[in-house]
Amino acid sequence: MKSSFLSSEWRWAACLCGVFFAIWWMPLESPRFHQGIDEALALTQWYAREHVVPCLLPAFFIAGAMAVFVNRGSVTKYLGASANRTTAYAVASVSGTFLAVCSCTVLPLFAGIYRMGAGLGPATAFLYSGPAISALAMVMSAKVLGVKMGLARGIGAVVFAMIIGLLMQWIFRRSERLRGGQVMQVPESGSSRPLWQVALFFTTQASILVFTNWSDSEQPFFAALFQWKWKIVTLSAVGLAWMLASGFEVRRGRLAVVALGVMVGAWSSSGQPLIPIALGWVGLVWITAGAPGEVGEWWRQTWNFMKQVMPLLLSGVFVAGLLLGRPGHEGWLPSAWIQATLGGNGPIATFAAALAGSLMYFATLTEIPIVEGLQGGGMGQGPALALLLAGPALSLPNMLVIRTVLGTGKMLTYVGLVVVCSTAAGLLVGPLLTH
Repeated sequence: MKSSFLSSEWRWAACLCGVFFAIWWMPLESPRFHQGIDEALALTQWYAREHVVPCLLPAFFIAGAMAVFVNRGSVTKYLGASANRTTAYAVASVSGTFLAVCSCTVLPLFAGIYRMGAGLGPATAFLYSGPAISALAMVMSAKVLGVKMGLARGIGAVVFAMIIGLLMQWIFRRSERLRGGQVMQVPESGSSRPLWQVALFFTTQASILVFTNWSDSEQPFFAALFQWKWKIVTLSAVGLAWMLASGFEVRRGRLAVVALGVMVGAWSSSGQPLIPIALGWVGLVWITAGAPGEVGEWWRQTWNFMKQVMPLLLSGVFVAGLLLGRPGHEGWLPSAWIQATLGGNGPIATFAAALAGSLMYFATLTEIPIVEGLQGGGMGQGPALALLLAGPALSLPNMLVIRTVLGTGKMLTYVGLVVVCSTAAGLLVGPLLTH
């Protein structure tokens, strides 16, 4: 007991000393030091403005709804450790095709299915595939970086989602076997509602998440969807409101007030669609918070995910901005160092590209112009592919949240597998893309 107490106190003392000496030697006179702080604040502000309302809020509500309205037995049947491997990994590995999400937006969804009883392998396959296999990202990659690169990215992302999931399940098979037994002992949870009702409930929310973040494209089909995106979001929101009014225990008076507020917000903020979107999500909080039964539990589960994920995401984005800056800007690390390290087509450059991509934060689709710019500065095809495979799936804030869900050991193993697989793809496929 005494030894444990002393060990804890020594850790506190070491942390305090580290903070003290960091402040003592802080290079306040250095322009780059202030530039890094400015970049960290700018990146965090941009993230808060562009991602919290359109990306994270719907993802949190979907994750909270999973914990309440999805039957645990269904999750373990199709994605559990004892589920049919072909079905489980096939579903998990291609599930990101129509999700235009970044490495942070996918986290609440991943945490939701993992806590509901999904096996570690299928859950991590989904975690990787969610931001990596967007159909729009594949099309944009082929358009900007070439058809070969687009195909290599798409095929590599699907294959590596399966490989990473299978390896995670095998490496931690003992702890997963124990966890599987504990999951089986937990009483069945989830709603007893008809399947069509639950499916429509989740479809409307997923549609809002996907189309709120839908980007423009030169491809006719995706461009047409972009033109219709706000109409689709509006119809999805109306569908969600109808579901809440007809099949869930919500106060219809509050629904009417929220609907009126959203319409007034849309009318008074022409050209600012995020204002009515934000009003809608705030209104949903007002409807669900404190409500009795399943609806109130939906908010409690959503709030639990928010408390766990948001502080880590924002702090991780701040640190990423501090070190690397925003795209096109520099933080504490000069971009010349990064370009010099990533230049060429050799193994060191390929590994460095995968490692750098795993630490950097890429918003949805921003990895493509960044890679295009790096290639203009001399980056080879191999490192470019490694960056495309590792970057969208990982980031520093993403790692911090994964650690709270899986633990340090599993998080480091997952990161290592992503970096190694991305490096291997760059080394093996990169030379083929060059010719």
